[in-house]
Amino acid sequence: MKNPQSWVPPLSNIPASLSPITKMQIKHYGEVLYPTRWWGRMPRLFWLMALFLGWLERKKARLSPELRAMLMTRVSQQCHCAFCIDANTLRLAQRCNALEKVQAVAQWQDSTLFSEAERAALAYADAMTATPPAISDAQKSELKNCYSDDQICELTALVAFQNLSARFNAALDIPSQGLCSSERKPHA
Repeated sequence: MKNPQSWVPPLSNIPASLSPITKMQIKHYGEVLYPTRWWGRMPRLFWLMALFLGWLERKKARLSPELRAMLMTRVSQQCHCAFCIDANTLRLAQRCNALEKVQAVAQWQDSTLFSEAERAALAYADAMTATPPAISDAQKSELKNCYSDDQICELTALVAFQNLSARFNAALDIPSQGLCSSERKPHA
């Protein structure tokens, strides 16, 4: 892995307009997250991304917090994004309270820990993340058996968002930040 300090742009490159985001990250994680240092080069776009994610993660979302984190983790794994795997696995662990299930996401097809609805969503996320996307009629049917059209629309937006985020970070080789490490000290 590259030395993060040599690859990640310095904090001085982040414009003041993003200080609400950087302050929140410092409060929650103890430091500014590496992707922010890259996205910060385009503050308006970064705010749009943050608002998009905020909408997907709202309290009245049509998908459960655990399912959202599970799908984001799976897409991160499929895109080989070290930072996203780290951040989304932490989110899933916080929401799931079942370490065995968190660890099984990478091999969800071979696990009995996932419900029929979770399996349909994970299969859809895998198919959407393929290049080009390859969603079968059977996958669409399974999804419709488990979710409403509004939920499917929101699930599709979530998977598309995570693909954008993970592919951006993976292309720039943004490293893991150790967020899900047992050695990391939690922040309030």
